[in-house]
Parts: sequence; C-alpha cells; structure tokens
Amino acid sequence: MRSFKKILAAALVAAAAISCGKNTTIEGTLYNSPRKDVVVKLLDVNRFQVLDTVKTDAEGKFSYNFDLQEGKPEFIYLFYADRQIASLLLEKGDKVNVSTDTLGVYTVEGSEESLKLQAVEKDYSAFIKDMGKILDKESNPDPALSRRYVEYYRGRLKYVMENTHSLTVVPVLFQQVNPGFAVFSQNTDGILMKNVCDSLKTVYPESRYVKALEKEAARRMNLMEVSARLSDASEIGYVDINLPGMDGKAVKLSELTSKVTMIYFWASTAEQKMFNLDGLKPIYDEFHKKGFEIYAVSLDADKATWASVVRNQQLPWVNVCDTRGVQSPYVASYGIGSLPMVWFIADGQIDTDVKVRDVASIREYLRRKL
Repeated sequence: MRSFKKILAAALVAAAAISCGKNTTIEGTLYNSPRKDVVVKLLDVNRFQVLDTVKTDAEGKFSYNFDLQEGKPEFIYLFYADRQIASLLLEKGDKVNVSTDTLGVYTVEGSEESLKLQAVEKDYSAFIKDMGKILDKESNPDPALSRRYVEYYRGRLKYVMENTHSLTVVPVLFQQVNPGFAVFSQNTDGILMKNVCDSLKTVYPESRYVKALEKEAARRMNLMEVSARLSDASEIGYVDINLPGMDGKAVKLSELTSKVTMIYFWASTAEQKMFNLDGLKPIYDEFHKKGFEIYAVSLDADKATWASVVRNQQLPWVNVCDTRGVQSPYVASYGIGSLPMVWFIADGQIDTDVKVRDVASIREYLRRKL
C-alpha cells in the first residue's frame, strides 16, 4: 500500500511538473455556459489549426496551458461551436484572462498585443458594416463607398506606420473589402509591406507571419516591376528584358537588331537540352544569316548548371539567365505557364497571332517572315 502511495505521489508530482512546464496560459470565462466546449485554434498563416478542445466547469470557467517558442508569437483564437469568441496574440510566458460570451463580446487582460488585435478587429468590423449600410441605403453608393474606403485606408496606414514592430500589422495588411478587393490593393503597397517586413524581422525573424508578409511583399514588388515594364512596352512594342549573359554583362532584348527575334524561355532539363540540339540549332543555322536571332532566357536557379549546358552544347545565340526562376517578373509579363515557351518579335512588335507548337511550326513561321 505504501509503495502504491509513493507511486501515486510521484505521478502527481510529475503531472504537476508537466503542467507547470507549459509556458503560456489562458484563463477564461464563458458567460452562462456551464460545461460547454471551447475550441482553441492557432492561425497557421491562412488556415486554422485546432490545438485542443477544453470544457467549461459549472461556472463557465476554463483553462488552457500550452507552449510557445521564444520569438515566435502566435495568433490564437477561441471558438464556441462555429463562432469565433476571442482573438489573441500571445508570446511565450503570457498569462491572460479572457471573459467572453457565446456571441464573441469579450475582454482580455494580460496581453497588450491581444488588446491591439482586439481593437484592430473591432475597427475592421465597423468598416465592413459601414460599407454594407452604404450599399443598402444609397441609390448611387460609389461616392460614399469611396470616401469611407479612403478614410479607413488612411487610418490603417497610420496604424501600420505607428506599429511597425507589432505583429498586429500583419492581419491589417491582409484585410479585404470583399473577396476580390484588398484594403491595401495597390502594387505600390508592396513598398510599405517590404518596409514593415524589414522592421518586423529585426524582432521576429523566425515568425511564420513575418515570412508570409515577406512573400506577399516580394509578389507585390514583382508586380510593380512588371507594371513598370508594361508602361515602357508601349514605346518598343513589348516588355523589354535585361539579364546577364555568360560573361556576367547584362544584355537587353531591345538592343538586338535582327529582323525576327525569338524569345526562348527554357531550363536545363534533359528534354529541353535535346530540343536545343535537335530542334533549335538546325533552325538557327538555316535562318540566322537571313536576319534571325534567338534571345534565350534560362529560368535555372543554378547559374553554374546553365552556364555548363550553354558551353557544352555550344549554343550560338544570345544566352541569358534569370536565377529567380518561376519568381521572375518576366514569367508573369510573358504569360509563361510551362517550359519551353517562345515568342516572336517581328517589325518591332510581339507577334501575338502566331501559334508555335513545335520545330516545324517555327520553321514555317520563319520562312514566311524571312
């Protein structure tokens, strides 16, 4: 019997140690809801991950302990049934007290970041409601919608600029007016996102939310680059390309003076290497003296591999490499869905009518043009 008591005592001590080892605590009250389930979820960038389900006691109280990593705060949400009833932004060591009802009217103590998040979500909810009211009441809602949107945008911009070291700016930068229209909808907002991301990385370099913002900032910056090229394209008839060649010096597509230029997007896969030798080289030999040139853009991330293929195959045309691969802005501006892909420039314009599928169609096109 004594042995059993010792084992039981040891087990209780171990359990207590495990409980105490959890570094973050949520103490909560769900009003008028004894013995109900509260679901604890973590925001995994763009989806919820269920952490656990806790049951309230006879007074509607509940408690949840869990671990967070240093320097990696997490967005934690409490749900009752399918309704979100509290939003929290917690760091390692936080001990917060949440009081809420089943409709999601809540208070939180013990976390300044959670209070900021609550205010952010309250402002956003009010904005969405106002936009809905304008649509319902106004016969011509556009001016009122524009005024309210601009007002909200300026307010959010001010909040972001004043809180560049708070993770609460991340959901703000991803807010939407509707599923097809973001609050920060301009490509130039990518500059803001990048600057904020750089600030957040000094505090939370490993945060999943900062990494998501960094990815979106890069996407917006690429779109800005594409837009700039498209605006310049009206002058030369196509989006110019400027990439380093084999000697490391940049070669502009617009500097080529050939009668017909084929822009050739490729990568050094086995199949495309064979296409170089069996398909393009004979065509190049046949038509180059007549005014044909190839501007070959490799989308290989490994520049050394690309350079080795160009040397080994002795490719005679203009060869450049974009190590950004599928992240290259030229992928978007030239609508590249698969490799290899070709476009033709003839008479200073992209020939959008030609449908090139294979070597035979390339040869037929060049015979007509040259």
